[in-house]
Amino acid sequence: MEEKPAKSLYLKSQSATPKYVDPIRSDIFSYFLSLAFPFICYFSHRSSSNYQFEDILRRCLRWWRTYLEQKMGDITRVSQDMSAQDAEDNGPHVGTTGPDAGDQIECSSIPNGASSPAVQTRLYKKRWVIVLLFSSYSLCNAYQWIQYGIISNIMMKFYNVDAFAIDWLSMVYMLTYIPFIFPVTWLLDKKGLRVMALLANALNCAGTWIKVASAQPHLFGVTMLGQFASSLAQVFILGMPSRLASDWFGADEVSTACSIGVFGNQMGIAIGFLIPPILVPNVDDLDELAHHIRIMFYISAGVATIIFILVIIVFQEKPEIPPTQAQAQARNIPPEEYSYTASILRLLRNKPFMLLVVSYGLNVGCFYAVSTLLNRMIIEHYPGEEVNAGRIGLTIVIAGMVGSLICGIWLDKTKTYKQTTLAIYILSLIGMLVYAFTLNLGHLWLVFIMAGLLGFFMTGYLPLGFEFAVELTYPESEGTSSGLLNCSAQIFGIIFTISQGKIIDKWGTLAGNIFLCIFLLIGAVMTGFIKSDLRRQKANLQVEVQTASKKSAEVEGGVSPPETLNERKF
Repeated sequence: MEEKPAKSLYLKSQSATPKYVDPIRSDIFSYFLSLAFPFICYFSHRSSSNYQFEDILRRCLRWWRTYLEQKMGDITRVSQDMSAQDAEDNGPHVGTTGPDAGDQIECSSIPNGASSPAVQTRLYKKRWVIVLLFSSYSLCNAYQWIQYGIISNIMMKFYNVDAFAIDWLSMVYMLTYIPFIFPVTWLLDKKGLRVMALLANALNCAGTWIKVASAQPHLFGVTMLGQFASSLAQVFILGMPSRLASDWFGADEVSTACSIGVFGNQMGIAIGFLIPPILVPNVDDLDELAHHIRIMFYISAGVATIIFILVIIVFQEKPEIPPTQAQAQARNIPPEEYSYTASILRLLRNKPFMLLVVSYGLNVGCFYAVSTLLNRMIIEHYPGEEVNAGRIGLTIVIAGMVGSLICGIWLDKTKTYKQTTLAIYILSLIGMLVYAFTLNLGHLWLVFIMAGLLGFFMTGYLPLGFEFAVELTYPESEGTSSGLLNCSAQIFGIIFTISQGKIIDKWGTLAGNIFLCIFLLIGAVMTGFIKSDLRRQKANLQVEVQTASKKSAEVEGGVSPPETLNERKF
C-alpha cells in the first residue's frame, strides 16, 4: 500500500498536463517531468521502512529506459519543429536552404502520401517581388491594348481609316489569343513561368519598337504589325496570375496574390485610358500629330525595354520549397503521368467549370466591348470630350482595381467562392443597367459615378473567375484553366464589340448597352447553377487534418511511458 502516495502524486501532475499542447512545449514539459520524477518518488517514500532507495532507483531507471526508447523516435521531429519556431522568430539558421533571409516557415512537417517522407513548406519574401514584376509587364502590355481605342477619332483622322479598322487594333488582342492559347498553355506546362515571362516581354518589347516606326499616316499596316506582336505577348500573360499565385504563395494568400496579378493588367488599361488623350491632342496638323504619336510610342517602348531587362535578371521560375500542401502534392506528380490533351479533355467534361467558362466569357466580353467602344459612346453624347472619355475609362478601371483587391482579400478570409462570384455578377448587371440609362442624360458627373459603379463590380469579377476556376479544376494546371477562361472571354469580346458597334451605329448607345445587359443576365443565371466543388481547399484541409492528427498522436505518445509505470506494481 505504500506505492499509492507516489502513484497519486504522479496522477496529480499528469492531470495538470493539457491534453493537447504545442509539440515543442510538450517535449520540454516531459523532459523536466522526467528529471523530477525520481526525486519525487524518493522523497515521498524515504520514511517508509519497507521501501528501499535501491528499489526506487531501479524503478526510476526502468522508467527512464522506457521513456527514452519512445522519445528517440521523436528527436528528428522535435529538431525540425524547434528549427521552424526559431526561423519564425529570428530568421533561418545557417543551414537553412533558400536564398532569402527571414523566409517564413509555414509548416515544418507535411505528410505527402502514406509512405512519402515529410515535405517542408516555406514562404519566400521574394514572392512579392515576383508578383509585382509580373504586374509591371502585364501593365505595359495591357496599356497598348487600349491606347488606340480611347483616341479612335484621332487615329481615324491620322491614318485615314474608318472606325472599324481602329476597332480591330483592339480586337486583334482578342483574335490572336484564341488560336495561340492552347500551344502557349502546353508550353507553360512544359517549360514553366520563367520561359513564359521571357517570351512575353521579348514580344511586347518588339511590338513597342515596331510601333515607333509606324508614326506616319501611310504606315497603318506597320502599326497593326506592332499591335499584333504585343497581342501575341498577351497570350503569355493573361492566364498567369493564378499559376504564379499557386507556385509562390501560401493557402491564405493565393486569392490576394492573384488579385495583385490581375491588378497590373487593370492598371495598364487605366493608364491606357488616361495617358493617350493627354499625349495626343486632337489637332489638325498631321505633322504635329505624328510628333505627338511618336512621343507616345517612344515612352511605351522605353518602359517595355526596362521591364524586359528586369525580368531577365530577377524573375525566377518557382521557389525551391513549395509554399502549400497542395503545391507539394502537385510537384510530386511524375511528368510522364501528365498529359496535356487528357487534362484538356478532363476540363471539358467538368460541368461546373464549363458553366464558369461561359459565364466568365460573357462578363469579361462585355467589359472588353465597353472599353473598346467607350470613346465612341462618350463622343456621341458629349462631343469634344476625348480627355474626359479617357478619364471615365480610368474611373471604370480604378474602381475595378479596388474591387479586385477587396474581393481577393474577402476570398482569402471566407473561401465563399460561389456566393461571392454570384453576388458580384448580379451587381455587374445592375451597374450596367444603371450606366446604360444614365449615359444620355447630359450630366457628365453622373456618367463618372455610374462608370465607377460598373467598373467596381465588372472589373472586380476578373480575379474571382480565375480563383474559382482553380478551385473547381484542382489539380489540373492553373494555366490551362485560366487559358480556357480567357479564350472564352476573347471570343465573346470580339462578338460583343462588333455587334454593339453595329447596334450603336444603327440604333444608338442605349440599345447597344441593353444588348450587353441581356447577356449579363444569362451569365448570372448560369453562375447560379455552378456546383461549388472547392477541390484545392479540400486538398489543403485534408493534409492539415492529417498533420494535426499526427502531432496529436505524438503528443499523446509522449506521456504514455508514465502510464506504463502506473500500471506496474511497486
